[in-house]
Amino acid sequence: MEQEKIEIIEVGPRDGFQNVSQFIPTNIKLAIIDRLVKSGLNNIQITSFVHPKAIPQMKDAKEVTQFCLEKYPNINLFALVPNLFGAKAAVEYGLTEITYVISVSETHNRKNVKRTHDESFEELSEILRLFPTVKVNLDVATTFGCPYEGMYSIKTVMEFLERAYKTGVRSFNLCDTVGLADPILVKKVIKNVLTRFSDCEIQVHIHDTRNMGMVNSLAAIECGINKVQTAIGGLGGCPFAPGASGNTSTEDFAYMLNKMGYETGVDSDLIINTAKFLRENVDGNYSGHQIFINKNKVSTQ
Repeated sequence: MEQEKIEIIEVGPRDGFQNVSQFIPTNIKLAIIDRLVKSGLNNIQITSFVHPKAIPQMKDAKEVTQFCLEKYPNINLFALVPNLFGAKAAVEYGLTEITYVISVSETHNRKNVKRTHDESFEELSEILRLFPTVKVNLDVATTFGCPYEGMYSIKTVMEFLERAYKTGVRSFNLCDTVGLADPILVKKVIKNVLTRFSDCEIQVHIHDTRNMGMVNSLAAIECGINKVQTAIGGLGGCPFAPGASGNTSTEDFAYMLNKMGYETGVDSDLIINTAKFLRENVDGNYSGHQIFINKNKVSTQ
């Protein structure tokens, strides 16, 4: 029986790094990205084109992008853009794929990108119009609940996606921004989304609040999702969402899927060593469990 392939999409160099208060030297960022590539990851969110005053950690977005595009021509590299200005910069520096973000919760959207839904959707339409050859992913933040507005119905989520679909978006990333999801909710939402938007690419991005990242991501896979975003070390979390802890750990998730017989293309030993290198060089909050495998011995750190 052929192994089912799951694509692990690495977002640590953006979503993980953005919460680190001390600036990470560009050469260290590039060294981490290099190790991620060598570990077998082929789809990496390398930075964010956001104003440095908002997130100083991303002030070297141009340098990171240009270096990575030159060094890794066969790796799918993309960046998050919060607005049209960021989109223009990302495209100018050579990226052919970007991620734009709108929250299902309008309250969170105002705090996260300082826009109403109408303003965000208007700008999304403009980005799609100006860059028809660029792949635009839509991060659907707070898909499974909001720290300000609480839980909402699946109907609310579906109506939001319908609006985005009408703009022309065909790639959606369902984000559990603060970790309010549970496996039953994840399955209910995803089954509805896959049925209605069968012509779209659907990804998930689950935060590891309450240690639910692995189980909720696996629940998504069991529903038919084959693209899952994670962050090396479990580093990260939304800076504009109270209570948001780190992301699902890439090394833990890859280890689990590999043991279960899924095809990930990620080498468990190499990705664990990458996580170790990250911890040695970046002072941050980690959720990964750092399981190191040495021949027949297993130890945790």
